[in-house]
Amino acid sequence: MKQYDVVIAGGAMAGATLALAIDHLSQGKLRIAVVEPFKAQSDMHPGFDSRSIALSYGTVNLLRQLQLWTSVEPFVTPIEHIHVSDRSHVGMTEITKQEIGVEALGYVVELADVGRVYQELLDSSASITLFCPDSVTDIEREQDCTHITLKSGGKLEAKLLVAADGAVSTCCQKIGLELSEQDFEQVAVIANIVTQEPHQGRAFERFTENGPVALLPMSDNRMSLVWCLHPEEAQAVLELSDQAFLQRLQQDFGWRLGAMKKVGRRASYPLLLRHRKQNISHRFAIVGNAAQTLHPIAGQGFNLGIRDVVSLAEEIVQQSDDVGLYQGLMRFSQRREADRSETIWLTSALVHIFSNDLPAMRIGRNTALAAMDNLSIFKQPLLRHTLGLVKR
Repeated sequence: MKQYDVVIAGGAMAGATLALAIDHLSQGKLRIAVVEPFKAQSDMHPGFDSRSIALSYGTVNLLRQLQLWTSVEPFVTPIEHIHVSDRSHVGMTEITKQEIGVEALGYVVELADVGRVYQELLDSSASITLFCPDSVTDIEREQDCTHITLKSGGKLEAKLLVAADGAVSTCCQKIGLELSEQDFEQVAVIANIVTQEPHQGRAFERFTENGPVALLPMSDNRMSLVWCLHPEEAQAVLELSDQAFLQRLQQDFGWRLGAMKKVGRRASYPLLLRHRKQNISHRFAIVGNAAQTLHPIAGQGFNLGIRDVVSLAEEIVQQSDDVGLYQGLMRFSQRREADRSETIWLTSALVHIFSNDLPAMRIGRNTALAAMDNLSIFKQPLLRHTLGLVKR
């Protein structure tokens, strides 16, 4: 039986970042195993599919501290300007990098690119062993360690098991951690788009009667689309020809970037808030989508997950003689409680306010957007989370 300090179930964004963070902070002194069902280059990999993510300013600072940013930076597109508006109404607010005094408000990166970079970093670390393709099928916890059985038949022993195995999380099910779920009754349609006008580092979020539309700047003057729609509407949009799809998007988004010229491969996923209130147990912790899966309306999910990951890595290396001791896990859980609750609340509140087309809600959000644009005090809570400058 192979022995490790930490076994991480799941090697996509959260799991791989955690492994690399622990390796860096412990200076290679801890033995880490990552168990991942899909190879990073594989089209089947759900963590590195056609999606792009926005890394907040705060997330980039954390990646810099972990010396991961220089590997990721060649693949990013900076967000220099964020424009938030409500379709066919006056309410709007803008945030610029000059106003905040930062080099960029955030950065957009394709998950496939980060997947390749992380794969190389994991492979080159002497302290990290990657079991791939493989997955956890059984967990037995004792007082001083955890025994983990893999699908391949392999057996591992660890002081701590971390679940980073996605929203449904087989590990959390086996441990019996309760999952609360709220269906937003929306589907996100995602695709890469080319527009007539260059994006010039601008990101757009537009609220429509069907739900929010976000366009994020990418390399080669493409834009990453996240279009939230009611399920039947989303299905209809997915079935349209490319030309009809672009015309329908043009109706919802408007002409701020000129004509919609081209759309890439389309995909969709249902929008649910999944959240486990308890993020630790005996010799067990959870991070990433296994801990919480948020609506993409404010781009908070991944950035919240990275704050979880770095806090856990810090607590693990503080007790490197036995990384699974409950005291350290408790400190991690307490440190993360306020940020998790606040971000989940903020995201859900934004969904309810901005995905509701009742006249009172429409007037309220237009007033709020206009006020935010004129009074910086209103911008502060949203801005803090947008930039990821949140206490860990």
